[in-house]
Parts: sequence; C-alpha cells; structure tokens
Amino acid sequence: MPLYDVADAAHSAAATSGYDPVLKPESRTLSSVFLPSLLPTFTRPSIVAAMMNNVPEALGIIAGNGVYPRLLALSARKQGVKRIFSVAFRRETDRSIETVSDEVRWIYLGQLGAMLDALSAGDVKVAVMAGQITPTHLFNIRMDGRMLELLKSLKARNAETIFGAVAKELASIGVDLIPASTFMEDYMPGPGLLTTRPPTESESRDIELGLSVAKATSGLDIGQTVVVKQGTILAVEAFEGTDATIMRAAELGGAGSVIVKVAKQGHDMRFDIPVIGMRTLKTLRKAKASVLAFEAGRAVVLEHDVVVKAANKMNLSLISVAAPPGA
Repeated sequence: MPLYDVADAAHSAAATSGYDPVLKPESRTLSSVFLPSLLPTFTRPSIVAAMMNNVPEALGIIAGNGVYPRLLALSARKQGVKRIFSVAFRRETDRSIETVSDEVRWIYLGQLGAMLDALSAGDVKVAVMAGQITPTHLFNIRMDGRMLELLKSLKARNAETIFGAVAKELASIGVDLIPASTFMEDYMPGPGLLTTRPPTESESRDIELGLSVAKATSGLDIGQTVVVKQGTILAVEAFEGTDATIMRAAELGGAGSVIVKVAKQGHDMRFDIPVIGMRTLKTLRKAKASVLAFEAGRAVVLEHDVVVKAANKMNLSLISVAAPPGA
C-alpha cells in the first residue's frame, strides 16, 4: 500500500466501523477515545516504511518556516534516509535546518530556477515540501524568469495549481515530489480526543457544521479552516492563513469559538496539508477558543506532547475526527 493511501484507508475503516466522528460527552469511553484497533496505526513509522519498501538513500527537503522541516528530517533519519539535502528560503526557514541536514542551499523565495539548480546539484531524486511560507511574503518577492513563466501558464493561482506546477518542474529534472506527510506518520493522530476535556453537546454540533462547511469551501480552494460559534459561521479562511482567520473570528464572536481544520476532498498530500503546532495553540489562547477539531490521519500535529499539555492547561478541547464518508 503506498504511503499516501494510508490516510484514506483510515477514513474507510472509520466509516465502516460506525465510528462517531464527534465524541459526545456521554459516549466518551476508553474504547471511543482511543484509536479503534481496525485502523492503521500512525505511531509506528517502521511499519509504514516497510509499506514503502523503498526509503530513499538521499532526500531533498524544500524547507519553509516553523519546526516541521527539522522534525521531518529527524524522522526521515530514523527511518533509514542516509543523506539530507535541504533547500532553505531566506527570511523564512529556521536556521535549525542546518543542524539536521548534510547540506543546505539558501535561496530567495520566487527563485524557481535556483531551487531546481540546487536540487540537481544536490543529486537527489526524491524531495518533500515541509513547512509554510508567510502569505504576505508571496506578494513581496522578486521572481525569476522561470517562476514568472510558470505563473503565466496558470489560469487559476492557488496552492494546488502553483505547487502542482512546481512538482512538474521538479519531475522535469528527475526529482519526484512525495507527500508532505511522508516520514511524519508518528505526528498524525487517528480519531479520538487528545485532551482531557471533551466537546460539549453544543460544541459537537458546531464541529459537525464546521466539517461540512470546511469541506465545501476547501473544495473551492478558498481555505482549510472554518470558525463556528453556537451554529453561526464566524469566519472562513482565505489567503490570510489560519492564525489570522482565528483572530478575525474572535473579533466578531469573542471567546468560546470552535475551530475546524480540514484537508479538501481529493487533497494532494504533497503540499499544503493541515499542520497544528504551538504557534496554533498560542493563537487559540489569544482568541480564547474552546475547541480545535481536525481530520484524523490528514493533519500533522507537531510537538504532540507539548501541544496537548498546553491545550489542557487552557481547557481547550483538541479532537481528531473521522472524515465524512467520501471525503
């Protein structure tokens, strides 16, 4: 089974098991909170590596900001990757990428030609995109001729079309872009409650509403996050990103909002997959949010133990839910 099919298998298994995607307080038993035994486990990377049966000797990491690139590099090492070559972006990528890479090539955002030249020189045949790019930086970069030509060829410009076109450019030089979730199975929870406090009945209804709305809007390439409070949609993510969306909702509805984050139907897991980390938790604390729900097997939770501890301290309900059938 290809690695990128594991999450889909989890969804199918959850649907056939009758698993309730939103844990009600009255149904919160040990068997409902923990991962059902029929689901693939995301906490044993050695199993997934065996499924791949072709862990690359060398891996290229196209590194955005945050801790994701560093954690992915460490996990890749544990799973058998012997050499890591990273392409890092000035003003974006954390310098810590240098501590986990054999070689790092620093370039500027928008320099597609430089990135392709770097990966060719790095002699890697497999690459992964990890980390985010600050949205506002995308309007303040100097693009090279190759990037300008790529954008000119696109009728619609969104994460999927742009990164999909970049993936084709990588393929043209013999580099295969693999799912961003590769080597990160240990950071992708199955269905269940991660924190001490379960959602209330009202919050559970908001999660269900948020899931349906987020699936619809993400399918239009608008955004992955929806914020709900007491049955009212406060905010839908646009280009500003998740954190700004959460704060926009807080300004409108105050404390007690429910945040739902999803991957769109048919999401290309090679890029722009939902990520939750301490930066997300800090925004939720500032917004005084009550719940963060995300899809099981289709979101990466960075620094899991630290995130859960912080969520418990702020009495946040953090829950991984099974995707709706067909999602």
